[in-house]
Amino acid sequence: MRILVSNDDGYFSPGIALLAERLGALGTVTVVAPERDRSGASNSLTLDRPLTVRLAANGFRYVNGTPTDCVHLALTGLVDPLPDLVVAGINFGANMGDDTIYSGTVAAATEGYLFGISSVAVSLASKAGRHLETAAAIAVGLVERYTRFPITAPLLLNVNVPDIPLSEVGGIEATRLGRRHKAEPVVQMRTPRGETAYWIGAAGDAQDAGPGTDFHAVGAGRVSVTPLQVDLSLHQQLPLLREWLAK
Repeated sequence: MRILVSNDDGYFSPGIALLAERLGALGTVTVVAPERDRSGASNSLTLDRPLTVRLAANGFRYVNGTPTDCVHLALTGLVDPLPDLVVAGINFGANMGDDTIYSGTVAAATEGYLFGISSVAVSLASKAGRHLETAAAIAVGLVERYTRFPITAPLLLNVNVPDIPLSEVGGIEATRLGRRHKAEPVVQMRTPRGETAYWIGAAGDAQDAGPGTDFHAVGAGRVSVTPLQVDLSLHQQLPLLREWLAK
């Protein structure tokens, strides 16, 4: 099996190093990742300047662009033959609910999915990163399952792993995305030159976090696996819209 690995924390992140090492036991791993932390980059693609690809001492390739840039470049010229699977992570911090809209980790996986390749985004639901080994073991287990029981249609899976020892994980649950409250207010500060600057506020707490959601699963010590789609159409509103447009 050929596996392309990327992330949004940068090629130097311990999460991607561990993920690449563990997945190496299952096949040929190629790493193409951003040169710096690009958390929150979402699906942005760099179109206003050329990109450079460099080779790190450990064999990882790194790009002065976004996570989407990395996977896009890999699949349109850097990697031949194309991978059988794209795995993004291991991200420091959860990517649940509304986070998926902003997440560079999910975006890297989404780019693979858009090319018709099954893709998995793996996040450790804590920025402390105490149990990266747990997330790595879960990722390896899911990839092994995929090789034993392949699914013909491309998959886009968003995986969130509680930051606890593997022995304490209470299983793996298929979930839907929950929802957060609105973000905290912006934080104002004064620069040394007397200008007002703003930090984006922290993400809000979970609002829709009942049974069946990713928030609920991770909160209960289980791994959340959510199938995602790219179609943003609100199909239920199409009849209403057609009626409105006909007036």
